[in-house]
Amino acid sequence: MKAALIALVLSTLAVPAARMQDSYATDAEGFIRNWLVLAPIAIEGESGAAEIDKDFLHGEAAVRPKAGDEVTIGGAKLTWKAHQTTDYFIDFLASFGQSRGEYVAGYAVTYVIADEDTGATLALSTNDQGKAWLNGKEIFTFADTRTLEKDADKIPVTLRKGKNVLVVKVINEVNNWQACARFVNGASPMRALRVSLTP
Repeated sequence: MKAALIALVLSTLAVPAARMQDSYATDAEGFIRNWLVLAPIAIEGESGAAEIDKDFLHGEAAVRPKAGDEVTIGGAKLTWKAHQTTDYFIDFLASFGQSRGEYVAGYAVTYVIADEDTGATLALSTNDQGKAWLNGKEIFTFADTRTLEKDADKIPVTLRKGKNVLVVKVINEVNNWQACARFVNGASPMRALRVSLTP
């Protein structure tokens, strides 16, 4: 009886902890720190600009992954991995580029949770080339090389009540391979938003 009571108490305590992992807060500046990442994907040649429009997933705009989903691209099997960044940006090179970090592409996906329909600005940056979709709609393309800079690109968007799917693709030619994103209202981060790694 005592053992059963202890087990019941422990299971009750475990539920809130499990629920907490269903969603994550952004950081103090509103940057998204929790992503699902698929990388590295080899590109053809050495021009990211020539490859940024290539759909490596044969449906990248509509992708809805979860951690552990496997994809085969160019004969290589890759797995979507849950990733929490150590800084405001994803460092693809440090976290996913051990086998290959140059002339590669990567995808990052997160599910942005809004309490109501709301207008917002998606502030993001990529190093090098980048592309982004929100709820299946292409909202951003950058085809040159550059270094990462907070809020380099600002795109007005509408977040729907509930989960919104943000997909970011980043191509690296050489050196750093990074991306960052946050939602802002004017100059202020939208701190009430949360993100999830489940569709």
